[in-house]
Amino acid sequence: MPLSPAEVAELQQARALLENPGLAARISEALGSPIERGFEMLPKRWNAAVMGATRKAIETALDVALRTLDHERAETPANRWHKLAVGTTGAAGGAFGLAALAIELPVSTTIMLRSIADIARSEGEDLRSLDARLQCLQVLALGGRAAGDDAAETAYFAARAAMAKAVSEAARFLAQQGAVQHGAPVVVRLIAQLASRFSINVSQKVAAQAVPVLGAVGGAVINTVFIGHFQDMARGHFIVRRLERRHGAEEVWRVYKGIPSHR
Repeated sequence: MPLSPAEVAELQQARALLENPGLAARISEALGSPIERGFEMLPKRWNAAVMGATRKAIETALDVALRTLDHERAETPANRWHKLAVGTTGAAGGAFGLAALAIELPVSTTIMLRSIADIARSEGEDLRSLDARLQCLQVLALGGRAAGDDAAETAYFAARAAMAKAVSEAARFLAQQGAVQHGAPVVVRLIAQLASRFSINVSQKVAAQAVPVLGAVGGAVINTVFIGHFQDMARGHFIVRRLERRHGAEEVWRVYKGIPSHR
């Protein structure tokens, strides 16, 4: 069944959120300068610190997704409250720099995941479903094109395709086990793939926070932009999923790829 004009407009909104602009552009706009300067100021081996913190954040988010998201309240998404909470953690991260990332990032990521869950429910997702909760987690992998992605593909559908096997295998395993076993191969693969994509955006956040003049105030601003980016990814993703449930994935993809890009 074809999409109605109103649904096509919704899909246009979803594509605008999912494909434009990237986090780096949003941060640069908020700060009034490009973030490349921040990369130059980061200490040696900063990438290892980012990856370590990112993996810890994803592991924490996976635990939260499987244990508590289905108990979240059903109401209009509290986007402003979540932005305020993440901004507060960003102020601490901005004040203490890279050393605080291992503490700040898991907290910020958990708050973001709860915001994503609010948005998912508002688009008709049943968070009692394991698939829906893993889809909330997968939002963290959106908005950062990884090496090897098909340049001819949209960034959004490229990320979904790259993650599909790891998510489905983890869903089957977790449904059988009923609990997270972080050492299980399927869980390790899921965490690794999520972390590799999420770390792209985390690296951009860290680079912006490395600029000395920003400090705590800059950290709060950057974290607010950071969660806003993933709230937009969530809104777009769950609009697409709602339309796919109604019309099928192929029909939604056909219309989506025909929408002109405004990059």
